[in-house]
Amino acid sequence: MNRDLQRQREFWNREIRDFDAIYSGDKGRFSSFLDSVFRWDMKARFQYTMLESDPIEGRSFLDVGCGTGKYSIALARSSARRVVGLDISEEMVKECLRVAALEGVGDRCEFVQTDPLAFSTDERFDVSIAIGLFDYIREPLDVLRKMRELTVQRSIFSFPRAFTWRAPVRKARLALKGCDVFFYSRGKIERLLSEAGYRSFRIRKVGKLYCVTAE
Repeated sequence: MNRDLQRQREFWNREIRDFDAIYSGDKGRFSSFLDSVFRWDMKARFQYTMLESDPIEGRSFLDVGCGTGKYSIALARSSARRVVGLDISEEMVKECLRVAALEGVGDRCEFVQTDPLAFSTDERFDVSIAIGLFDYIREPLDVLRKMRELTVQRSIFSFPRAFTWRAPVRKARLALKGCDVFFYSRGKIERLLSEAGYRSFRIRKVGKLYCVTAE
């Protein structure tokens, strides 16, 4: 495992509870208020992803950088036939397995601790998603290429926007925790997707993010 991956693994093993609390709302009143003002786009990208995944029933999904399984488990609950989630953090994978069992969808979910590029399978998925993943990948092109190769119909991504007021604040905050973060312009996303082999794509600005659907 290279140094970047090792740092990411250690970071997410430490940060798992704080990360999930953004979605669950399991925070103090003031922290929840700040999230509603400054992080509303994280919930908006969840809605975007679920809408762009439709129809979900009977289809297979690959969730790259699945975190605590928010998206994977929501897809399984919406009658996805099969969901495979990948994450570098063993603590994230343990949480995914726990929640999938609790929600009664463990039979349709598989979670694997792995670097996306090290994931090996002969399986192809109807839809692949990578939400909040490319924030933390220095060189995303190879991951995009692999996702395209593993995907039959479409891929759904999010990218943090460059040149927002929050970008330098977030970069400084995460640097103090030993975590690198990367930002993207629309032009850079277009170049990456084209080089990865996606034939067509739609890019939508959602707050401080870009949400993307690529065919």
